[in-house]
Amino acid sequence: MTAYVAMLRAVNVGGTGALAMAELRRSCEAAGFAAVRTYNASGNVVFTSPLDAAAAKRRLEEALQESTGRQVRVAVRTADELAAALAANPFADAPPSTTVMVFLDAPPPTDTLEHALAPGGERLALGVREIYVAYGAGMGRSRLKLSAAAEGTARNVNTVAKLVAMAAEIAAA
Repeated sequence: MTAYVAMLRAVNVGGTGALAMAELRRSCEAAGFAAVRTYNASGNVVFTSPLDAAAAKRRLEEALQESTGRQVRVAVRTADELAAALAANPFADAPPSTTVMVFLDAPPPTDTLEHALAPGGERLALGVREIYVAYGAGMGRSRLKLSAAAEGTARNVNTVAKLVAMAAEIAAA
């Protein structure tokens, strides 16, 4: 069994993307995943499965479509992949609450940084299937334009660290 972390795109506590974490757990269990645990109310879930990552992603997206009646996009990483992405954070000097990782399904385009507009001094770097952003003055005031991030989902470094720890726990069990 492989330990996975799934991060849902555009899910929040209220508004149009609302999805209760209990519903997310039920959807994961109905999809056949084991050791299911959610974190925070923003669409983070860890689980184990014998499926490969692509199949786990498909199965979870299908289960969410069935339970919510709408398409919910999901970024999936193995426990090891997420730990490696966290370890590769080039902005370890920046506050983890204002540094995010944008998770993509594929490597970011090589010209991503050339097309980014960071008027607030945001720092950007590319990862394997991630884009790292250190917001400096904070996300609320940022006017960052990063079109390559449109298909991804972002989590701050604190959240990623917690998900890495949770995934390691279920992988060791």
